[in-house]
This record gives sequence, C-alpha cells and structure tokens, in this order.
Amino acid sequence: MRAFSAVRRFISDTKGNIAILFGLAIIPVVGAMGAALDYSQANAARAELQAAIDNTALMLSKMMPLTQTQLNTDGWQIFQGNLPHSVLVYQQSNLVIGTPNSTTITLDISTTYNTQLASVLKLVGMSTSFPVTAHSQVVWGNSRLRVALVLDNTGSMTQSGKITALKTATTNLLNQLQSIAVNNGDVYVSIIPFVNTVNIGSSNYTASYIDWYDWEHDPNNTNTGTCSVSTYNGNQSGCLSAGTCSISGHTNQSSCTSAGTCSISGRTSQSTCGTCSLSGHTSQSSCTSAGVCSKSQYTSSSQCNQHGGVWTAGVWTAATWTPGVWTNAVWTFDHSQWNGCVTDRGNSQVYTLGYTPGTAAGPDQDTSAPSTTVEPNPATAPDSTKFPAAQSSGYTQPYTFASCPQQMIGLTYNWSALQNEVNNMSPNGSTDQPIGLIWGWLSLVGGGPLTAPALDPNYTYTQVIILLTDGLNTQNRWVGDGSTTNTSVDARMYNTAGGSPAGTCVNIKNAGVIIYTVQVDTDGSPTSTLLQNCATDSSKFFLLTSSSEIVTTFQQIGTQLANLHLSQ
Repeated sequence: MRAFSAVRRFISDTKGNIAILFGLAIIPVVGAMGAALDYSQANAARAELQAAIDNTALMLSKMMPLTQTQLNTDGWQIFQGNLPHSVLVYQQSNLVIGTPNSTTITLDISTTYNTQLASVLKLVGMSTSFPVTAHSQVVWGNSRLRVALVLDNTGSMTQSGKITALKTATTNLLNQLQSIAVNNGDVYVSIIPFVNTVNIGSSNYTASYIDWYDWEHDPNNTNTGTCSVSTYNGNQSGCLSAGTCSISGHTNQSSCTSAGTCSISGRTSQSTCGTCSLSGHTSQSSCTSAGVCSKSQYTSSSQCNQHGGVWTAGVWTAATWTPGVWTNAVWTFDHSQWNGCVTDRGNSQVYTLGYTPGTAAGPDQDTSAPSTTVEPNPATAPDSTKFPAAQSSGYTQPYTFASCPQQMIGLTYNWSALQNEVNNMSPNGSTDQPIGLIWGWLSLVGGGPLTAPALDPNYTYTQVIILLTDGLNTQNRWVGDGSTTNTSVDARMYNTAGGSPAGTCVNIKNAGVIIYTVQVDTDGSPTSTLLQNCATDSSKFFLLTSSSEIVTTFQQIGTQLANLHLSQ
C-alpha cells in the first residue's frame, strides 16, 4: 500500500511541468532555426556552384573543338579551379558535360549539401541532406559581335591623365573581346577617334564620295595646286589670269588675238598676207591703187585713158591668214595634299542649309549613300550628300577645323592593328560628338572608305557603339564658339523638337544598334543629359569623375559584352 500511494502522489504532482514542456518544445524550434541556417548556407553554395559551372562552360567553349574525353578531363580541372572550397559534396561523376551540336556546350551537376545540424534535424524527422543542382549552356557558333569604339581625342583629353587611362582601358577591352572570339570573325572591332573632324585617310583623295567645295574655297588651300602654265604653279589667281597663245611671243590675250600667221613666209600682218598681180607691191592697199598703161609712157590711169591707152589695175590675191588663238590657263587643285579629314555632311556655311537641325533629318544624321556624280574642278557648288574635305587650322568660319585626329580603322579582327591604332592616338582639337557617332555607325554598316563584312544569315549579330567623351559639344562644321556647349550641335545629335525623339542617336538605336555612352567629368561639369538620352538605356550611361574609372568602366562593359555569349 505504501508503494502504491507513492506512485499515486508522483502522478498527481504537477511541479516542473513547464520545464518538461519547454524541453520537449525546444527540439523543433532548434530544428527550424538550423533548417533556416542550413538553407541560407546551401543557397550561397548553390550560387557559387552556378558561377563555377558558368565559368567552366565559357572557358571550354573557347577551347573547342574537344573530344568528350578532353571535355571531361579539362572540364573537371577548370571546375575545381573555380570552386576550390565548398561545403557541397560532389565528385567528378556528378559533372556531366554534353555537346548537343557543334556550336553548343551544356554542363549539368548534381551535388549534395549536408546540413550542419544533422543530429537535431534527424531527431525531429527532417532530412539531414538535400540535393543541389546547376545547369549552364553556352552557344557560340551562331552569335557574333561587332563593336565600334568612338573615342574622344580632343585636346582636353590630355588633362588629368585621361588619354593614358583611355589607352589602357581600350587595350584591356580589346583583350577581353579577343578572348571571347573562338573563330576569326566572331568579333569585329572598329576604332573612330574624333574631334570636330574624323580622319578617313588621305589616300582616298580620288574617291567620288569626297566633296571639295569647302576645301577649295578655304584661303589656306587656295594655292594648293598646279597651273597649265607652269610659271604660275602655286599661284591660283595668277594662273586664272594667264594663258597661252598659239603664236609664240604673245603673253596676253589682246596681243595674241591681234596677231597671226600667213601662209606666205615673211608676211607678218593680215594686210600684207597675199600677192599682187603687179610686182613690187606687198600690201593690198598699194596693190589695188597701182596699175599699168598699155602705153608705157603714161603712169596714171587718167593720162593713160586721155591718150587712148588701156589702164590695168593691180589685183590682190589674199593668202591664208591664221589669227592667234588664246587659251586660258587651267588651275588644278592638288587634292593629294589633303590630310584625310572630313567634317559633317550637309550644305556649306556659305549656302542656306537645306534643313533645320533638330526638326528634320539631314545627311549628317544618317548613313545614306553619297552621290557618285563627279564634281567639276574647281567645284561650283557643294554636294550635301558627300563627305566634305576639311583641313584648315585657326581660320575664320566656316573653315574652323582645328585639327585632324588619328586615322580611323574600320571593322577588323586584326588585333595588333587595333592596338597600334590605340597607341597612336594623340589629343588635339574641339568636340563634335555627332560626327564620331555617325562614323561609328558607318563602320558597322559600311560607307565612304569603310566596308562592313556582310552579315551571314546563319548567325545572329549584336552591334554596339561605345562613345567615350570628356567634354560638351563645342564645334561642328557650321557653328562653334570654342568654349560652351552649342545647342545646335546637340540638337542634331538628339532632340524632341518635333514632339518625339529624333536625331543621330535615335536613328542609330532605331537601326538596332546598342549605344553605350561614357562621360568623363574630371572638372565638375554638369551631367550630360544629352549622353544619357543617347544611350540605349540608363544602365548603358556611365558618369566618371576620375581618369582611373575609365579602366574599370571599360572592363565592366567588356564583361557585359562577353556575357552576351552566355545564353542560359
């Protein structure tokens, strides 16, 4: 009975229940906390796994073609190098590499994550491990990239080490782009250095697409030529007043045309060019006023007739007289002395513009083909469809072309040539961003001396323009104050005057070309709304406040372009 009573008292005693209940409840709470912690760690591990498999896929695609054995061996080594320390449990057999076709590579991996609080999770009936998977696919054979680098080479780029940083950044970008090209032609690059002119190459001076009106009317080039009268070579005004006579010894038109030659040797005037029926008479007047009488003692017509004689007057027979012919001298401009630079297309400053900037597109805002009509020499009027030769330095408008930058290079995968182009850039001159953009666009589609390789219908193409500039627009063919932004230049580049966006930037984007714009602002200038609007979207506009940022920004853009090849 005593034992039974003790058991009954134990059962009925409620002291310490809370501690027991807490002990029982803490197990699922700790399990839930452990599960949350493990999930967070597993998610981070999966992100590292995905990055490692993406990098492995990209690197293998650059090494193709490889055999399956090579893919397995190299792929495993590359993967391990990209994921050296991981909480995931895996082995080589977990990594499956496939090539469903000759231009695609796929990587799949299934691994296991072991929970950190396995004993607790097991106690509450939760799994102590769970699978983690990742998939990556690279398609390289049907995607191609074409990039136009439109680079500011104006004088202000010498400040704050900007040109040095630009050269370093561009070199690094070229290396990035070269590294993603598996085959020649996968990536093409052009480089367009610009100021308020661009250099298309002086060797093109005979091309029909060059307009010479401004160049020939520029006082600095007036005497750049030869004269058909060699005495006046290098002297246009003297040449145009000179000429040659068909008869030697005559140096002006009046004396030439009053002179001539006779078919009878020794006769030097038209009045003496002939023969008389009476000997001794060498001019028409003396011949026709003379005569002979049948009665020889009489020497005049009146005496002869009074005395029954017959008077016979002299007869003049004209010989052939050839008057002197004056040929005006011809002046020929020597276009081979041109430095290779052209400026904005459109009518000359001397003439009324055929359109209003910002309200209607002109040939300076598109890639329309220039006329092939051969201009007279010297040209009598400009051809707005052609590219105007420009060369002056420091002359008054409309000849305010301050400098000529490094010659551009069209689309190529000659990486050493592209590198040489970068090394040779030398800043000088003022800013005209629109002309740089237009020639960047022309390099992608072809125009003037630039030939764009034909697009192969079996491939998809991404076309990109990267515009870097450190200044505001200050000068173009028609206007320029040399110090402040000119709204007319900006309006041709981007405007909303007609109620909707228009101008060069809009035309380029409408053609499917992606535009990156980079503003290098080391002097506290305002952020360029123009460059923001010109970029394809806000993520493609970069505002830099130091030269060193040029290098990191170009690297960032290069990474974005490289990732275009990563399809999934």
